[in-house]
Amino acid sequence: MSSNHPKRALFIVGALLLVAIGFVIGTTVMSTSASSVYLLPQQQATAVPVSAATTENERYFSDIYNRVSPSVVSINVSGTSSDGSQFGASGTGFVVDKNGDIVTNDHVVADASQIEVNFLDGTIVKGTVVGLDPDSDLAVIKVDLPAERLTPVTFGDSDKLFIGETTMAIGSPFSQRWTLTTGIVSALDRTIGGQTKYSVGSVIQTDAAINPGNSGGPLLNLQGEVVGVNSQILSETRSNSGVGFAIPSNLVKRVSQILIDKGSIDYSYLGIQGASSLDLALIQALKIPNNTRGVVVSRVEQGGPAALAGLKTASAPTEINGENVPTSADIITAIDGINITDMSGLVSYLAIHTEPGQKINLSVLRDGQQLTIPVTLTARPASS
Repeated sequence: MSSNHPKRALFIVGALLLVAIGFVIGTTVMSTSASSVYLLPQQQATAVPVSAATTENERYFSDIYNRVSPSVVSINVSGTSSDGSQFGASGTGFVVDKNGDIVTNDHVVADASQIEVNFLDGTIVKGTVVGLDPDSDLAVIKVDLPAERLTPVTFGDSDKLFIGETTMAIGSPFSQRWTLTTGIVSALDRTIGGQTKYSVGSVIQTDAAINPGNSGGPLLNLQGEVVGVNSQILSETRSNSGVGFAIPSNLVKRVSQILIDKGSIDYSYLGIQGASSLDLALIQALKIPNNTRGVVVSRVEQGGPAALAGLKTASAPTEINGENVPTSADIITAIDGINITDMSGLVSYLAIHTEPGQKINLSVLRDGQQLTIPVTLTARPASS
């Protein structure tokens, strides 16, 4: 169906590309029928004194900002494109330890030959890449500063977030450094694309204003803890439309520590493609309870762990009410006793809680019968 409205796009909120005449948002890296993904920039902030009439909530936001903003950095990068042209870009990051390690997005620094890191107190230093993880769109860079000059953030537990919880973002939208925006958790357990063919699960959706330049910056709770890394926006205009996405802190903590320790990360691999939609036709065809939740196995990768363990997909779809329905496909409902309600949860569980070579037990619904299937995970194949 045609529409006169411009198509919305899911944009990486990361690097704002700098060109001779101004700022241009970076490359669209993934799209759906009505969505695509953009990169974001940064800015410099001026402290504003709090008036006597300031409300208690406003003081609370101000206190958190004053406590966390010294941990937040703006990142300027430059390099040479594949066509030989020079480029510049900017994003955001935050300090995670006293050793000078800083978390940001992979898409902010991956192609940079030079990295400049700016601190709130005016300090400007060179940054070097410690490790990159394009699958999760996370990266760690390092600066050489004395420990007493560094203020690490505190991480919160992203699994404890709830819809409606207040959120705050600090970053550099449109190169406006150390900008604070506020909002709420609009939804949980979203799935977004990384910088490769693999997806990121348990993603946080927020309406806190996120724009080009916010990429790699922290999403905070009311304790001033980092609960996510701002990464993408859904927008018709490449600017904030109230639908932003942040990589959950529990994944960020694991990935960043492994990047610091090893420089790279190997994820475990199950070897399936799945669909989260258990619609009424499928539920009726399978004769399962209407409240059944899980991941329908739509494809099993040949020679992968799931195939070797005997997981099954539909050999041929059955037509029900004019629709092709994979009635013989397995439905994964739990991993090691932890309920899996959708593909986002499955992707997130594997990324955060498992390693290559680990043996897991899948709870699988097959032809109305509940089975337990042991699977030995392997390392995720490199993305082509």
